[in-house]
Amino acid sequence: MSQSVVRRVLTSNITIGALVMGALAYAMVEVEFGEPDPPPIAADGLLSANEALLMVQSNDMDPLVADAVAAAKKRAYIKEQKAKEAARKKKEWYRKHKTEIDANLAKEKLAQMPNPSAEQNMAAGEKLNAAKGWAACWPALKIMWTKESNWNERADNPWSDAYGIPQALPGSKMSSAGPNWESNAATQIVWGLSYIQARYKDPCGAWTFWQNNHWY
Repeated sequence: MSQSVVRRVLTSNITIGALVMGALAYAMVEVEFGEPDPPPIAADGLLSANEALLMVQSNDMDPLVADAVAAAKKRAYIKEQKAKEAARKKKEWYRKHKTEIDANLAKEKLAQMPNPSAEQNMAAGEKLNAAKGWAACWPALKIMWTKESNWNERADNPWSDAYGIPQALPGSKMSSAGPNWESNAATQIVWGLSYIQARYKDPCGAWTFWQNNHWY
């Protein structure tokens, strides 16, 4: 066949059309039989065996990526263990020091409460003493509790557990007169007068004993 005939065949519309159709067919075959996309997960979450196989085969992880993930998991584990150990030590420390911590918190709370003057507490003491019928013994009570606490409802003896205006020993004994015994002068005075009555009859008798023994 001469070259001119071959040229006419290759450049004819029929030939060009055939070539285009062939290229499209090839492309469709490549799409149809190329690398399969992983199947979507069914609505019910179930996969067939073939679907599962295609899914795992299409999701192979690069070893370098896997190493990076493992390193991150290791760091997270170490961090978690350190945090747990720190929490355990903190809890153990708090358990050992709970009494001291609670006492300090109570002192801070008490310090924030209003603190009446000695004169105010003394005035309350005079009224409550008179209500007991002991007006004549007021001078004795006044001087005795001045020496004991200077009428300070928060007087805390550093040598013992004596506390408050009447220097109750321990201070918690005054809780029988009221839950606010740590900061309320009236509660402390009521308890102190009750103690004096039970042991010395009245403040006059308590002061006489105090002069001889320096406690009552």
